[in-house]
Amino acid sequence: MEFSQSLDKQGLIKINLSETARIFYYFVPMNKRFLPLLCLLMSMAGFAQRPIDAEHYRFSIELNDQNDTIYGKAEIRFRFLYPAQSVNLDLYKTKEGKGMKITDIKGRDIRGFSQGQEQVTVFFSSERPANDTATLTITYKGIPKNGLIISKNKYGNRTFFGDNWPNRAHHWLPCVEDPADKAPVEFIVTAPNHYQVVANGVLAEESNLSGNRKETHWKETVPLPTKVMVIGVAEFAVQHIGYAGNCIPVSSWVFPENRKEGFYDYETAKDVLNWHISYIGPYAYQKLANVQSKTMFGGMENASAIFYYEGSVTGNRSEEELQSHEIVHQWFGNHATEKSFAHLWLSEGFATYLTHLYTESKYGTDSLNKRMEADRTGVLEFVSSSHRPVIDTTSDYMRLLNANSYQKGSWILHMLRRELGDTVFHKSIRDYYAAYGGKNADSHDLQQIFENNAGKTLDGFFEQWLNRPVNPKLDISWKYLPGNTKIEITVTQLQEGAAFSFPLELGLDYKGKTTEVKEISISKKTETISIAVAPDLESVIADPNVSLLFEGKISRQ
Repeated sequence: MEFSQSLDKQGLIKINLSETARIFYYFVPMNKRFLPLLCLLMSMAGFAQRPIDAEHYRFSIELNDQNDTIYGKAEIRFRFLYPAQSVNLDLYKTKEGKGMKITDIKGRDIRGFSQGQEQVTVFFSSERPANDTATLTITYKGIPKNGLIISKNKYGNRTFFGDNWPNRAHHWLPCVEDPADKAPVEFIVTAPNHYQVVANGVLAEESNLSGNRKETHWKETVPLPTKVMVIGVAEFAVQHIGYAGNCIPVSSWVFPENRKEGFYDYETAKDVLNWHISYIGPYAYQKLANVQSKTMFGGMENASAIFYYEGSVTGNRSEEELQSHEIVHQWFGNHATEKSFAHLWLSEGFATYLTHLYTESKYGTDSLNKRMEADRTGVLEFVSSSHRPVIDTTSDYMRLLNANSYQKGSWILHMLRRELGDTVFHKSIRDYYAAYGGKNADSHDLQQIFENNAGKTLDGFFEQWLNRPVNPKLDISWKYLPGNTKIEITVTQLQEGAAFSFPLELGLDYKGKTTEVKEISISKKTETISIAVAPDLESVIADPNVSLLFEGKISRQ
């Protein structure tokens, strides 16, 4: 397997596997058997320790061209989840010349505050009861160490781009940095007037100020996790390319120097958005802006304002799959959000597989099969050096940008579709989004949706594919039985640990005829099954329709 690298968070790295398919950021980590219970207990403990729930953010940010210092004022309204006399907010303190320094905090009943390296603690004069609300106004300044990337684009022009995923917002925004804590957000950006500003939500105001400055106010009313709250400030050429779903404005924001190529490349986003609206359900936001940027990733799915790496503009529309991947995230990851990063596959696996479905609808089933084969190769390559499950509790979230979260997540959805059928699969995807759009979910929540529609338990399926750090490794052999009217298939599972349970398709290839497909059920480490065949059988093919994630070979005895 050959890896060539170009940018993408989908990739920090975008990996091309042997020229077969473009895959958006894939590596892999994993762990053990009773991890679901462990994940549940850890996530419950995390919620119990977080005393507040953010209800609204309003960030006023002032930028300049003289230096990289930003001046901020954050108005944060939150609710107490249980009685408390102090609260913590995430904010990185100035260290070695970079970070944020708080100059003032105002609010009712505040006794004082203490700023640590990663958090600020605000003290109240008395204990605040559960469900009480409070609003803090935090004035601060500093040079962002991370999160807001201040740099120059490939044309040498100064730019400012938010880049918060997974937990880097607190380097420039006081916030509750937890994917389970969502809130509406407003950005009011004051910057030199030669810049244009894009952010989440809809444009509420754009006003020229004295001193060749401009104030731009964007307002998002749909609650968001901080990982997808952003601003983009640069010299842009902007094209409004039409409406998706008859009412969602779609626009392209590209650097003026590659305006012609950028408008051509990004125009495809409207059709991609339309397809996913039709397949998944209503789009949650009031616009979609596709932005050429300086993100560290190849694509970053910021809500209603997707940032693509600056090399995504080529003039030959080479990033259609990248567009689809990021657009799927508007549903899965942004609006229906994982309860914790341990369940990241609910974002990345969905974005990967639904992109495959989009390309299947446009280019045919062969296109899907090639992509699934490439995904399988990526998973098996990763597993050869990793020993972690898909549901992964690592605190190093960047390690989750791997083949488990992307390719194996994609394969889990693909196997559900193959096992349950297109109708049940499609209904389950739509029902899952309808149930958890605007909320948070974990893998068990998804499982319940599929079980309700399939009419059967799927405990074994989800346990083996999500929580085991290995995949089936099969040695398959076949031979004719006397009389040449039956063959005997022996399947041996060579992977460590218990047997996997799965349907295995076999292609019976007859001379001069099309291949007949038969399915057998496998649930033991070794089992032998006989199959009736015609006498002119030439060969047997394992998994002819690319329906199973496995490693192995088939041979004739």
